[in-house]
Amino acid sequence: MRSIYYLATYLVFAFLMLCSGTAKAQESKLMYGNTPDSVFPYNNFQKAYKYHFVEPIEFHGAGREKPEPTNLDEVRIGFLGPLDNSPLVPLGQQMLNGSLLAIEEANAAGGYKGIPYKLMEHNDVGLWGAAANEVIKMDDEGVWVWLGSIDDIVSHVALRATLKTEMMMVCTGDPDPTFTETNIPWVIRVISDDRQSGYALADYIYNQKGHDRVAVIRTNSRYGRVGVMEFAGVAVRLGHPIRMEERFNEGETDFKMQLENIKKSNPDAILIWASANESALILKQLREMGMEQPVYGSDRMVSSQFMELAGDVANGVVTTCQYNPNADNPALKQFQAAYTKRFGVEPEVFAAHAYDGMNLILKAVEEVGLNRVLIRDVLSDLKTFQGYEGVTGKIIFDASWNDIGEIFMAEVENGEFKFFPAAQMKERGHSKAMPGY
Repeated sequence: MRSIYYLATYLVFAFLMLCSGTAKAQESKLMYGNTPDSVFPYNNFQKAYKYHFVEPIEFHGAGREKPEPTNLDEVRIGFLGPLDNSPLVPLGQQMLNGSLLAIEEANAAGGYKGIPYKLMEHNDVGLWGAAANEVIKMDDEGVWVWLGSIDDIVSHVALRATLKTEMMMVCTGDPDPTFTETNIPWVIRVISDDRQSGYALADYIYNQKGHDRVAVIRTNSRYGRVGVMEFAGVAVRLGHPIRMEERFNEGETDFKMQLENIKKSNPDAILIWASANESALILKQLREMGMEQPVYGSDRMVSSQFMELAGDVANGVVTTCQYNPNADNPALKQFQAAYTKRFGVEPEVFAAHAYDGMNLILKAVEEVGLNRVLIRDVLSDLKTFQGYEGVTGKIIFDASWNDIGEIFMAEVENGEFKFFPAAQMKERGHSKAMPGY
């Protein structure tokens, strides 16, 4: 009986030690998506029992044993982006140009073991199912790895197809925070998402500028819905729930009805979440209506389109940007000069990130050869390219292969964007937090 007693005591002790170790692990500072403690969901109520997406998903399938082909006269890299019949065509063209420049530079340096790279271009039109068909076409073409896209729906659908074809995807344009939450180990994202932008905007608007009554006007697309959802969640946890949210459909040009409603709510700041053209039209119309509140915006405002259409009323607008195009970075300056010479225009956000993403693809191919699974392995191992210094700065991946690199703020002064790093969100206590959050 005594031995049974000692055994039972030992088992209880071991169980308590295990629970203690587990609790300590759960209380660690490993946070999904680089989320600050101060805005971590439910942080003011109780600690979540589990943190999601902090360990990368492994791929244990076959394919690494396949030998490299010996009869190739070109190495095909895929591209999927909005090139026709889409309001995102200007962004898609930037992405294509950045990809082409990287390919052309690689070929000028000798290609892959003397074999030239070829970019296989595919257009997406933002329709359900269409993106999957394009991924299948790339598979039939013998593409080894591909880059794209921008539209949220396109990227989500294409990701499912790339899982089935086992062909690595490098996303350089879709900011949807849920994109890498699919637990599909065949993608990395080389651009910061709207969660990071939302954190930076909320901190700047509420903590640094001291606003309380913020109204939002956004596109009714997934881009607007998901982007504002992240900002709104942080706003609530900081104790400043959004006062009003007005929406409009893509293609609209008259926003006076929505702006009249916002004007009646008497906000002390306005946030616009829309494309460059829509943002410029909204900004001009609200100023014409006598609304003088500070205006903030999503990162798509950082565009020559926005500046040309908004004109002088753009001065004072503050938004976020996924990199600093004015950084003192020799590689960035060289890229900007080469891009301008090649395409006759200056590169913008989507061109620069596509250039970085395509160079990661090319370096991965050079590292492991022509094997889809090995290309996937090296791009997603969180070691080989972790901290890669691209023209957009240092690329940092979290465990879901989401880029959580530095976010910048951009303010329009005298008709030009001035860039500065977004401040790290500090702990400010919970005195203003809403009950239950």
